[in-house]
Formats: sequence, structure tokens, C-alpha cells
Amino acid sequence: MDAVFRSKVDFWLIGLVVGIPVLVLEFLFEGILPDDRGADLLATVIVVIVLGFCLWLYLSTRYTISSDTLWVKCGPFSWIVPLREIYTIEPTRNPASSPALSLDRLLIRYGDGSEIMVSPADKAGFMAAIKKRTKDLSTEN
Repeated sequence: MDAVFRSKVDFWLIGLVVGIPVLVLEFLFEGILPDDRGADLLATVIVVIVLGFCLWLYLSTRYTISSDTLWVKCGPFSWIVPLREIYTIEPTRNPASSPALSLDRLLIRYGDGSEIMVSPADKAGFMAAIKKRTKDLSTEN
């Protein structure tokens, strides 16, 4: 049976990620377009699109562990990591872009030097599910 883990959420981080583009757009359109109504309408449409995209990321970010893969989903983006290729998992607070809604992250290294950072809300459960399945995989080989 698949184990599904939601991302831990740092709401201050989401506020920062959403707030900065909104403020930049507001100042940008105020200075470029002379017609206040047109600038406001355009800025509002773009802000709604940005907020919609952020909401999509928030609602869809999850990590599904099946018998042999880790499937990471974040909005329109997804990654499939074969469990047999994972060779290290370590905690990190690296702020680089990743399918994680918190800076309380796990860095997963797999394959030929690939890596992905995730932030499961239940880190202990996530690690237990990975260990259980990789143990099962190693006994099958």
C-alpha cells in the first residue's frame, strides 16, 4: 500500500514567496502604465494568476512512497525516484528551489548524483516508510 505524506508548511515562507512578486508587480505597473484603471486591472489579473499558481502548489505538494518508487508531486511538476537508487537522506535547511513548502527539509541523493529536497510534515513516518521499502527491495535482489 502506498504511503502519502503532505509537505510541512512554513507560512512565513509562502507569504514571502507570494508577497514579493505581488509588491514588485504593483510598483512595476504603477510606473509603466499611465492609465491607472488599466494598470490596476492588468496587475490584478497577474496577481490572481500568481496567487492561483501558489495555491495549486500548496494544495498539491505531496510525496507518495510506493513499493519501489518515491513520487514527488508539486503543482505541474513531478519527479519519480526509484527507491533502489537512493543512497543517502540527510536533513537540510537549504533554501534552494525545491518541491518543499518548508525549510525543514530532507535532501535525498539518488542515481548518478541526482538530488531532490522534500519537506514531509511527518519526517519520522516518511523515513520509516522509505527504510521499510528499501529493506524489502534489498531482500528481493
